[in-house]
Amino acid sequence: MTESVTRRVVVHFPGFERMNTRGHHSRFKRSASQSAKLWGFSAEIGPLQKLRSASHFSAVSSGAGWQTSSTIFICDHNSIVEERTSKPIMQRIASGFVNAALIVRNGGLTGYFRHAWRFGVFFIFPFLLVAAGVAASLGLASFPWWSGLSLWNCLWSLPAAWAFFRKLFFPFSERLHTLHLFADWELASDVASLDDPTLTRWLEDCADTMSDALELDADEYLISSHSMGASLATHVLGMVLERSPDALAGRHVVFVTLGGAILQCALLKPAIRLRHRIGAIARAPEISWLEVHCLTDIVHFYKSRVVAICGHADAPQAALLFIRMKHLLSPERYKTIKRDFLRVHRQYVLHGELKGSFDFTLLATGPFPADTLTDLSKRDFSVFSRRTKALAADSRP
Repeated sequence: MTESVTRRVVVHFPGFERMNTRGHHSRFKRSASQSAKLWGFSAEIGPLQKLRSASHFSAVSSGAGWQTSSTIFICDHNSIVEERTSKPIMQRIASGFVNAALIVRNGGLTGYFRHAWRFGVFFIFPFLLVAAGVAASLGLASFPWWSGLSLWNCLWSLPAAWAFFRKLFFPFSERLHTLHLFADWELASDVASLDDPTLTRWLEDCADTMSDALELDADEYLISSHSMGASLATHVLGMVLERSPDALAGRHVVFVTLGGAILQCALLKPAIRLRHRIGAIARAPEISWLEVHCLTDIVHFYKSRVVAICGHADAPQAALLFIRMKHLLSPERYKTIKRDFLRVHRQYVLHGELKGSFDFTLLATGPFPADTLTDLSKRDFSVFSRRTKALAADSRP
């Protein structure tokens, strides 16, 4: 491991949200600009470029005595997300409940409550909410029957029930992201079973992208992932190792999961290959694994030991970095987002307003090796300028 990173290759897997590569690039550019102002360095983000089926861009960050050049690949699964979130409403509801039953049958519900009870609540919440809305609508539709009125009253009760569900309940539930979460759980089942041809082709493409990225010259290779992207990144990195066991030879690779939800998929019975790949990554001597957790983020498995839970207690375990979103944002800003659980969960990949223990821009473009960021607030940027002055003094005749 080097003391500082001057060249880095990043392969990033975003979370489950409707945003294409261009959107992720724009978000990173905005966040990098704010982070640079906060921490006192400069960040130049280049335009998107294409390499095979993947897009990438350059980032050059520099400060007193240091400069780091990064090539950042984005493996977004926006097409897969859109496929699941653009279906008709009733179809999304029906398929959502089918997938919920499948997850329960495959041991997900018991596993979630065993390892992170808040994640278990996160799982059942959207289904209970929509079930309540459907029950209320059915009760309104059948009001004439159970109240003893003439069935002719169904002429108004049925439209009223539909209007209640579509015009009142549905907009309310969407503020809580219910159908978006239905689609998320649908993908979780597919990631566990790997029986969706579209998903498997996408994973193959990403494995090609990662193999190409690993061929580039760098001091550090960072595989970063957010939320659902952690399971996808695990599959892809595992596939690269399966294709070529020596693919990482001589490279310093850091695998980082932000708000990692690998267990969302890995705890399901069909996720045999995912659990196997978790073990392969943990045992790879070239890979350092870091998981970033936050207490107030309910959409991940706080303090969980993913590697051991997936049956690899004898393998090296991922290091854990605990952060607090409230310590990265102003009190006013945190107050506006703390009740939106998906917004809190997204903060991992956004810029902070206060110097704290974590910053995604510095993780991806800064001079510090990613697996040393146990607490960014304690890192000293001035060490580089001091080192530069010392080297200059030693070089004098």
